[in-house]
Amino acid sequence: MKSCFGYIRVSTQKQGEGVSLEAQKDAITVFASRNDLTVITWFEEKETAAKSGRPIFAAMLKQLHQGKAAGLIMHKIDRSARNHRDWADIGDLSDAGVDIHFATETLDFRSRGGRLTADIQAVIAADYIRNLREECIKGMNGRLKQGLFPWGAPPGYLNQGGGKAKIPCPKSAPLIKLAFELYASRQYSYNSLLVELHQRGLRNTRGGKLTLCGLGNILQNPFYIGLMHVKSSGKTYEGVHEPIVSVSIWKQVQVVRRERSGPKSTRHGHLFQGIFRCGLCDKPMVPERQKGHVYYRCKRRGCDTKTVREELLDDAVRKELAKLELNAKAEIQADKSEQPPDITTLDDQRAVLELHVKDETRRLDRLEDLLLDGEFDTAAFARKKSKIHIRLKDLREKLAELPDPAALVAQHEQLAELRKSLVLLYENANRAEKRQIIENVWPNRTVLGKEPAFEPYSWVRRADCGPALLGGAPTRNRTWIANSANWHSIH
Repeated sequence: MKSCFGYIRVSTQKQGEGVSLEAQKDAITVFASRNDLTVITWFEEKETAAKSGRPIFAAMLKQLHQGKAAGLIMHKIDRSARNHRDWADIGDLSDAGVDIHFATETLDFRSRGGRLTADIQAVIAADYIRNLREECIKGMNGRLKQGLFPWGAPPGYLNQGGGKAKIPCPKSAPLIKLAFELYASRQYSYNSLLVELHQRGLRNTRGGKLTLCGLGNILQNPFYIGLMHVKSSGKTYEGVHEPIVSVSIWKQVQVVRRERSGPKSTRHGHLFQGIFRCGLCDKPMVPERQKGHVYYRCKRRGCDTKTVREELLDDAVRKELAKLELNAKAEIQADKSEQPPDITTLDDQRAVLELHVKDETRRLDRLEDLLLDGEFDTAAFARKKSKIHIRLKDLREKLAELPDPAALVAQHEQLAELRKSLVLLYENANRAEKRQIIENVWPNRTVLGKEPAFEPYSWVRRADCGPALLGGAPTRNRTWIANSANWHSIH
């Protein structure tokens, strides 16, 4: 009896869990017994045959060329190869004297007619794969154009079956949103954020521990703002699923990622780490502990800026907050006889935002015309289209965030009261809250010589404390105002 290798294959790991492999093995065993053949070694693979590069298939070919078996038995032609390169390797085996058998095909591979029939069937199998691939791509593109994600839901979302939009997971969606907010605050590195999220219960889609790579994929995925980006084609589509993260927070996260400016994890967690910069060379002031005190020095060696103790910086922050309190009290006293703040600017802002939306929509239409005219290649078109989609999402989000004019006066009064107690808020806040107060009141914080300098946001100044703040100030400022007001009411 001739010794042969037996080769069985399924396309995916999931198929390997079923009965397909066993059915192939049984058919090959019956064929071998009927033809006086014996299978000395079985080769089992769970890889697609549409592409070359199957490791077990390649190892089997190598052993056959070394003469370790006289023949090869496979279930049928489409189980052996569906690409021309691997089929040519099987033909080389036959030319080298190795007998090729198919358990379900009555083919004489050594005859010209049998070889021709096998070649034709192999070409048909390869064409079947190409057609199947085209139909799958067509179906996926159709789903994407409908705003549906045809693949598995990313962390934070749940699958609802074919033809249905993904929905936010009640347990993990809030944690995904928190991940974006914490990283946008610039107070977390990837490592420290991963530890924080794991402690809060965030896991990957398989229920395992989230990795650094997985966290990076989450923080750069536009799916969380309602867009679907396909890496293979570079195209971006509008999704019908509910966004988890606001566009403004998502954009802040991308800025932090590009700058790689998130602070590193430290053992001490110094209060002003990453907060102040040198007024001479614009390098960060880095902390170091000496003789029981924390000192901040310019990161550039040899700079003329002196080291500053943490207590001095803390006193300077309190004094600047006290100045803002005094200004607020004087302004409120002067405003008692005045009318409530003018809210007509909200209509102007809404009109401007609507014009921007129309402009971006027209720009998108022109971009498609330029692609048809050959002015752009596909890759450049995809990049520009993605940027326009993100701008449109941002503009529409800002339109939705415009406050109700009826509540504008109450918010203005709440802001005025909040400004009267900034020092109290700061003194009773924890480390993270203190850093948040500082970053939201002063965008630029420097040390020149030994003197701290503070440049406040425009919303802190009296001229911008009305509708401009509530309708047009940065989102993170309005969020901090609301959170601080809630904290103040509780305490």
